[in-house]
Amino acid sequence: MSAVRGSDPRLHRRIAVAALLIALGNIASRIIGLLREGVIAGTFGLSTAVDAFTAASSLTTILYDLLISGAISAALVPVFSEYAERDDAELWHVASTIINLALLVLLVLAALLIWQAPLVVGVLAGGFEPAIRDQATMMVRLLLPSVLFLALSGLITALLQARQRFLLPAFTTSAYNLGIILGVLLLTHTLGPLSMVVGVVAGALLQVILQIPGLRGATYRPILDLRHPGVRRILRLYAPVAAGIGFSVIGIVLDRNLASQVGQNALSTMRYATTLIQLPLGLVSAAVSFAILPTLSRQSGNDEQGFRTTLAMGLKVVILLILPATAGLAALAEPVVRLLLERNAFTAADTVTTAGVLRLYLPGLPAAALDQLLLFAFYARRKTLAPNLVQGAAIGFYILTALGLLALTSLRVEALVIGNSVQWIAHLLIMALLARKLIDFGGLRLGEAMIKCVLAGLGMAAAVWATILAVAQFGTFVQVIAALVVGGAVYLGLCLLLRVEALGFFINAVMRRSRAGGKAA
Repeated sequence: MSAVRGSDPRLHRRIAVAALLIALGNIASRIIGLLREGVIAGTFGLSTAVDAFTAASSLTTILYDLLISGAISAALVPVFSEYAERDDAELWHVASTIINLALLVLLVLAALLIWQAPLVVGVLAGGFEPAIRDQATMMVRLLLPSVLFLALSGLITALLQARQRFLLPAFTTSAYNLGIILGVLLLTHTLGPLSMVVGVVAGALLQVILQIPGLRGATYRPILDLRHPGVRRILRLYAPVAAGIGFSVIGIVLDRNLASQVGQNALSTMRYATTLIQLPLGLVSAAVSFAILPTLSRQSGNDEQGFRTTLAMGLKVVILLILPATAGLAALAEPVVRLLLERNAFTAADTVTTAGVLRLYLPGLPAAALDQLLLFAFYARRKTLAPNLVQGAAIGFYILTALGLLALTSLRVEALVIGNSVQWIAHLLIMALLARKLIDFGGLRLGEAMIKCVLAGLGMAAAVWATILAVAQFGTFVQVIAALVVGGAVYLGLCLLLRVEALGFFINAVMRRSRAGGKAA
């Protein structure tokens, strides 16, 4: 099996190990995340309480994304990585300033938004009935303190990733989800829907506590040195990201507001379907992207061939894994929803509704997965303006699609979901066009990888459908497990038959690591 010229096997193995650690953490967090949604669904079902909670928690997500999440990959990890390689004292000087600045800004914003919570809920969910709006307002006020913990956790994550410490950050989402699960299970009888809110605050705090051991040797300083060149570079890199996230905020606010108007339980239905979409995105795209970002940041400008081959391998791995995930979810949408969510307050009718919405999200899933890796490639190049302006254009596609379908068809929540899928696809297509001017993809055989994996994915989908029909008389658990085993075996076999390069790379890496482990023993 041929490899791309100029590739560094040791570097790729190091990336593979990092990706594996992140993937393991993501597997744990996604499994616990599914348990979280199962607990919420079983306790509250498709209900106005979950609608209110989803709308209220959107505000904390917006604040975290705007000030921290986008900066991690675009500015913090690239700059922190440079200082981590050459000057530990300067790293902590820059990091201390960024931590203090972020927490100070968030503290002021949180206080302001607590005061103006009714106005915020009116913007986010103006279609809610007064009682639901009042419930969402109370939730907003109680949720906002969690943003401080989430921000601190995100900043620590950036520091640890820049120092090639991936283990603890990989499990932060698990801690967060665990907090929500415990909140709902232990406090629902006394607090009702507010138990979800308490769980969010507890989960955010657990994220910080989990990562503190990774900061051994840290020298935090109570400073605010905004003139330091490293701090200024982070702010310069982050400014375009903030603009791009601003477009995303517009999209989120519009999406939530429209969902509050198209019918009761629209937000909760979208929430449960989105959780299932986030499972493969977290396991595949996020794991690969965060694993290769520090390496791409070091190679950018110093090793062009290494940059190209590292990015190409990352894209091929994402293609290899995201296409079967999409095919599997398309074929198994209803059985999976039934298996994971249908119990107690979540009814069979809720399963059918959620599965239908899930299928409408799936066309955009491969696009969203590949798009994240291209986005990180731009960030590694210190190019943060163009990809975030693209977000504005993609939001335009969402608005045109969603509002057009709402006006011209009888679709309601489905119109919003189709709009989201169109947005993801448009974003990828525009990013791919821009990337061709930034990166030479010639000779990397990405088209070949896509064609081979699509063919293998189609074979897998056929095998899954046939398996479901063959075991239809058995329970949902047997149907899902049998379909996954047969479909996975068919996909693996077809990828081996078609000589898919990314699969060969993983098999060879595992074999080399096994031999090395045997010799060490």
